[in-house]
Amino acid sequence: MESLRRYVLLVVLVLFSFVRNISSSVTHYSIPEEMKEGSVVANLATDLGLDVKTLNQRKMRLDIIANKKYLDVNKETGELYIVEKIDREYICPAKLSCYLKQEVILESPLRIFNIELEILDMNDNAPQFRRDAIQLDISESTPKGERFSLSNAVDPDVGSNSVKTYHLSESDHFNIEVQTGRDGSKFAELILKKTLDREQQAVHNLILTAVDGGTPARSGTASVIVHVLDTNDNAPTFDEVIHNVKIMENSPIGSLVIHLNATDLDEGSNSDIIYSYSLYTSEKTQQTFNLNPSTGEITVKGMLNYEDFRIYDMEVIATDHGATSLSGQCTIKILVEDMNDNHPEISIKSFQSPVNENIELDTVIAVVSVSDKDSGDNGVVDLHIPDNMPFKLRESSDNYFELVVSEPLDREKVPEYDITFTVTDRGSPPLSDNETMTLELLDVNDNVPQFPRSFYTIRVMENNAPGALLSSLTAFDPDLHENQYLVYFILEKEIANTSMSMLFSINPENGNLYALKTFDYEIEKEFLFHIEARDSGSPPLSSNVTVHIVIVDQNDNAPVIVSPWRAHGSVVEEKIPRSTDKGSLVAKVIALDTDSVHNSRITYQFLQVTDATLFSLDQYNGEIRTMRMFSYRDPRHQRLVVVAKDNGEPALSATVTIKLSTVETVVKAYSDMTEVPLEYDIFSDLNLYLVIGLGSVSFLLLITILVTIVLKCQKPKPSKAAPPCRNSVISERNSTIADSTLVSNDAYWYSLFLAETRKGKLVVRQPVPKGSRYVVSSLPRGTGLTDTSDSAASTLQVQKYSNYKCLTHMYSS
Repeated sequence: MESLRRYVLLVVLVLFSFVRNISSSVTHYSIPEEMKEGSVVANLATDLGLDVKTLNQRKMRLDIIANKKYLDVNKETGELYIVEKIDREYICPAKLSCYLKQEVILESPLRIFNIELEILDMNDNAPQFRRDAIQLDISESTPKGERFSLSNAVDPDVGSNSVKTYHLSESDHFNIEVQTGRDGSKFAELILKKTLDREQQAVHNLILTAVDGGTPARSGTASVIVHVLDTNDNAPTFDEVIHNVKIMENSPIGSLVIHLNATDLDEGSNSDIIYSYSLYTSEKTQQTFNLNPSTGEITVKGMLNYEDFRIYDMEVIATDHGATSLSGQCTIKILVEDMNDNHPEISIKSFQSPVNENIELDTVIAVVSVSDKDSGDNGVVDLHIPDNMPFKLRESSDNYFELVVSEPLDREKVPEYDITFTVTDRGSPPLSDNETMTLELLDVNDNVPQFPRSFYTIRVMENNAPGALLSSLTAFDPDLHENQYLVYFILEKEIANTSMSMLFSINPENGNLYALKTFDYEIEKEFLFHIEARDSGSPPLSSNVTVHIVIVDQNDNAPVIVSPWRAHGSVVEEKIPRSTDKGSLVAKVIALDTDSVHNSRITYQFLQVTDATLFSLDQYNGEIRTMRMFSYRDPRHQRLVVVAKDNGEPALSATVTIKLSTVETVVKAYSDMTEVPLEYDIFSDLNLYLVIGLGSVSFLLLITILVTIVLKCQKPKPSKAAPPCRNSVISERNSTIADSTLVSNDAYWYSLFLAETRKGKLVVRQPVPKGSRYVVSSLPRGTGLTDTSDSAASTLQVQKYSNYKCLTHMYSS
């Protein structure tokens, strides 16, 4: 028994020794949250009775809580300090008390100390509302004392630092009462302490503030917006309860008497107002005045006469459209004032209409009388007509006036006049009356027909179709009826025994001008005549216009080759000496085109040539010249085909074939602008006599023809069988010579000197100035180069006429 007691005692001693190493006491510290890092909490070595010098050797350490090391021990000093800021709301959310429990462990020997660190709450969070604005709709009929719940504020702090109370901004209608919930939270209720009136204030803006109990206190706010809902609690009211209105008698129907205005402070249908007469308003008043139920306007409905009724009393009610309608009323007294109520009267005694537009000045058109039943100034009347009218009033006797013409009338400018006679008295206010009469003007044939232009130039292409429309010449006559009906015709004029009416025709009704024939530019180039437009008035008036018809040329005439002369379809044969020098004139091609200058410009070119290196052709004057001297290799016969082409579109042309034969006789060449024969003796004396005889006969024949032509051209008028011509060609040919006289469209006449091919005579052309005469000479064959002075020459003189009227084509062989 004694040994058992000793064993138990031993065990107790061992356990006591172990428990003493693991301290059963807890060291308690209190610190506020949010202490700065490095702040010292306490000297742990001193509080635990530890030797500071042994702390490193004994490996003093603190355990880590929630993976965060908030505290640590300085092993040099034994101080417990803050490693990381401590947020109480993060560590202990929604708890009234917050503790951090840690163990301090030392080795050699092993000892463990418990440390309890109380985290004291700091007021570091302000209260917050879940919504920044709280909307409330409250009817204005809500009784006072009514409560309305408001959203509470939330503060993560605890204890006295949590929400303690609420405050409301100053308001005459609301206050709050702070309530405590079961969980100790605070919330506020909005209490209506004074009834609302939407008409005074439709929206109330309040500020609700939540304040915590910390030091210093923190707060949060939210807006409380109270919308006051309307109820029909306001009756319509008039601006004035009693209205006294004055109105003149005889005011026009519809005249505004008064505009009543009632207002209702409610909104929506509660403020819509209708106006009506009360039962106390007499039937007579309601028949005389009209009340607009929507606008409250009272207008004149019946005639007001001061002598019949002077005072009208009425009562008007304004009623709103609320569910329970409310109304207000006012009284109106209308006083009718006497006025100048008798209008002056006007009477048309005589009015003459219609009248001719050429009526004389001072002619009386109308007689008017005026009167007024009033007396004094109200009975004095004045009569007038509108200004700017060609009439004036002339007083003939008391209250009688005559309307006379003061200015010339013109129906074409103003066909009728609406003349308003206005009579006005001198009352206050003045009364007036008017009468409108329409004066019509009768047309007089006083306007001549007018063409838009005084001169018309009409271009007509030649070869036109007979009956083609050339133009429409329309005149205008501002008169009326028969005075404006126009008839068109051509004023007769003869040109070359031909009347214009045979060449042109005009539609008498519409002025369309037609061509009756086909025109030829080469015969007729222009026409100048007049067209007259005459109306159907009495007496008729007319005007005329000048018409210039210009015939436009077409390229309808092909060139005609007049030199060298040839029979139809034959080839022109020429002989030239083989010893001809370079640049010598071999032949000259002359063609005429009777078209206009543009279309008649002729150019020449080779169509065929035996040797292109031997001859050249001037494209403008048709001269064929040698480009080099003949050689023994050149063929004896040269064939040249020349085409003459005009400048028209499309171009027309003519061709001539010249067959040149070279002979061995020596020939002396002369310059281009002189007339020199080239002679060589290839004939016998018998042939010479034959040539002389034939030349004499040809000369006599040419003289006879020339006399005949001169006699015909000197006649005063050409016959219809032979119309006048602009060009003339005289050509005569015999076995020895061919002479021609030409008239072209250029400013020059040309003298053509043609070579006598058979006998070797060569003559070149010379330009002759306009107005001079032509000399066409034929040179007979001589016996040698020195016999030119003994040659007999026959001269043919043809006078050019300036009027280009004569054209004669004669051919003889």
